[in-house]
Amino acid sequence: MRHGNKDNHLGRKLGHRRALMSNMASSLILHKRINTTLAKAKTLRTYIEPIITRAKEDSQHNRRTVFSYLQNKDAVTELFKEIGPKVGSRPGGYTRIIRYSLSVNPSPNARRRGDSADMCLIELVDYNELMLSAKGDAKKAKTTRRGRGKVKKDSTAETGTETQGE
Repeated sequence: MRHGNKDNHLGRKLGHRRALMSNMASSLILHKRINTTLAKAKTLRTYIEPIITRAKEDSQHNRRTVFSYLQNKDAVTELFKEIGPKVGSRPGGYTRIIRYSLSVNPSPNARRRGDSADMCLIELVDYNELMLSAKGDAKKAKTTRRGRGKVKKDSTAETGTETQGE
């Protein structure tokens, strides 16, 4: 019985699982997005979110703590110099998991060929240029649609000036 054991062991022993998460987290930091299975991506999200939270404040203690998890100097440098300041105002939710769906678009990446495992893309939220540009366009379109109140104000303003002139 599991009795509250929330960790997905991914069919690996503890040392192998730690090495896997460390390597995947380093790859995600360096490349900003990686393709992996859905189970590994969900586990990676719980592993890397506290690490990115540590990177918001650049101190020697935080750098050593993060290095103990990642074991990669390049990834630690990238995390503290580039990613930490960029996500400084975000309260959490630094990663996004995008599943390759079978029903909407049957792509060859939806399932792994050997064992038919569900595949997905995990990425850092602030580094997807396509979604950031689409988000900016949506905000502009939303602000230009309001015009109903202006018609009402113009009609009352005209009648008000006419009554004062008479």
